[in-house]
Amino acid sequence: MSNRYSRPDKPVSGKWKKLRDLMIRSDNRICADCCAPDPKWASANVGVFICLKCSEVHRSLGAEISKVLSLTLDEWSETDMDSMIQVGGNSYANSIYEAFLPKDYPKPKPNSSNEERTKFIRSKYVSQDFLTPSLRIVSSKMSFQTLESGKDLGCSITSNSSKKNEEMGQFLGNLKVKVVRGSNLAVRDMLTSDPYVVLILGQQKAQTTVKKSNLNPVWNEELKFSIPQHYGALKLQVYDHDVLSADDIMGEAEIDLQPMITAMMAFGDSELLANMQIGKWLKTSDNALVKDSIVNIVDGKIKQEVLLKLQNVESGEIELELEWMPLDE
Repeated sequence: MSNRYSRPDKPVSGKWKKLRDLMIRSDNRICADCCAPDPKWASANVGVFICLKCSEVHRSLGAEISKVLSLTLDEWSETDMDSMIQVGGNSYANSIYEAFLPKDYPKPKPNSSNEERTKFIRSKYVSQDFLTPSLRIVSSKMSFQTLESGKDLGCSITSNSSKKNEEMGQFLGNLKVKVVRGSNLAVRDMLTSDPYVVLILGQQKAQTTVKKSNLNPVWNEELKFSIPQHYGALKLQVYDHDVLSADDIMGEAEIDLQPMITAMMAFGDSELLANMQIGKWLKTSDNALVKDSIVNIVDGKIKQEVLLKLQNVESGEIELELEWMPLDE
């Protein structure tokens, strides 16, 4: 990481270190609005990293809409750092603010005029044209801090899930993970393998059955987890079952739960909504996605299909289906 992000005259706090780590993720090394490289500004309450030209437009919106800070010059408060860290950066914010961006919509480029840039940014953050009208975020503070506090998205989108979150205290909800199938898995025996999948979330662990002599197994098995207030990635591991020796690893991957949970918090009671796309986990060089993973409302349920390329192994993919479940289900 470049020295421009260090502050040698002051001790580096844990939150500042997390913010610096966030800066160097691949999706945050380009502007959230125009894709210009190496953004040196951020909107702390929106939770995005932006270039100088876009930062000038953001600043014109007013701090209640977008609080612009320099990554290198300004002093960051604990609240500002919390906002950026909790949102997770450009991919997560764009999964909400650009959830319904038409494919042919003229999104600005690094060399776009100020007029083009202003039109897009105002449409994205002020009128929120890329969210359906009934789901627009009506709040003077547009941070997605509800991921932990459940309080800062504004009264217009306080969901049943966030109310249950306050009541239940310990958990946000439940997650049902359907392990659908594997394909082109690695050989760990003479000519084949006996694979099974292990999923781990914090102290929770569950696994599928073993599929004998099968490099393209179909499981269609459902595993269930409770999502704590302070959750991490859902870890996936594939093993080859051995009778006489330790099971051999056949690859691993991590599932980022934040896109689904962000969408759930923002869109409220899914049972009242029609079928629609509400979020997206974007494929980047930092994750194991084979393609972008879309978060949808399907028949009143929040669901997400995930296709992962197994890491640290010569071959193999795993297909999953995630479904969010309220605590009372």
